[in-house]
Amino acid sequence: MFKAPVLLACAVTLNVFAAPGPYDEAADAKAQIKAALSEAAQAKVPVLVVFGANWCGDCKVLDMSFKEGAAAPLMAKRFRVVKVDVGRFDRNLDIAQAYGVPLKSGIPSVAVLSAQGKVVYATKAGELADARKMGDKAIVDFFVKVSDSVQR
Repeated sequence: MFKAPVLLACAVTLNVFAAPGPYDEAADAKAQIKAALSEAAQAKVPVLVVFGANWCGDCKVLDMSFKEGAAAPLMAKRFRVVKVDVGRFDRNLDIAQAYGVPLKSGIPSVAVLSAQGKVVYATKAGELADARKMGDKAIVDFFVKVSDSVQR
């Protein structure tokens, strides 16, 4: 017999994976990044470019953490976030390459850009590719560390 917490956990997991994807597959990623850079310059915060895909469970978990999880206040305060769809590793690869993000190491992957568009941080070794296993605390800790390193 299942207990209520187990059923609740299953329902939350199913909801994350059944929800519409967080990545706009028709978006002009370069235009979105340009707009975010303009906004970031005014707000004096960096731009967080998140590379992922709608089929990627870890990408959905990371996105949910940004929207509703413990990382949400941090993301809203310290970054302007742009989500870039990589499809089945057949879209926007030039952008990832330009920012030094090796998608072969796994997605989601991120690049942090200064308000002037300079790369100040990029994941290199699939640091977020296991977002489902990381949990909210580890995701927050990761982005606090990144944020602190780019604020210096």
